[in-house]
Amino acid sequence: MTFFSVNNFRIFSFIEAASFLILLFIAMPLKYLAHFPAAVSIVGTIHGAIFLAYLGFVAIIAGKEKWRPGSIFGALAAGVLPFGPFAFDRMVLKKKEA
Repeated sequence: MTFFSVNNFRIFSFIEAASFLILLFIAMPLKYLAHFPAAVSIVGTIHGAIFLAYLGFVAIIAGKEKWRPGSIFGALAAGVLPFGPFAFDRMVLKKKEA
């Protein structure tokens, strides 16, 4: 079994989504409401690294699974939307299991 599988991609996309939500709903309020800008610096850096890894994961899985351009675009768009990876998982990845 290889690391770059659809199941591992699903797990990683949830991690990417969670890091984005933590940045938006925890770190940003800490920065602006509690005057703690380090929260965004730390969480933003971690999320940025996870997001770049997510993009690489999309490229590898798309090639391996021979995704159509629409699925590739959907995965990339999902990465920049707060709840996008959850929706992408439901709409695209779950269908591939059936």
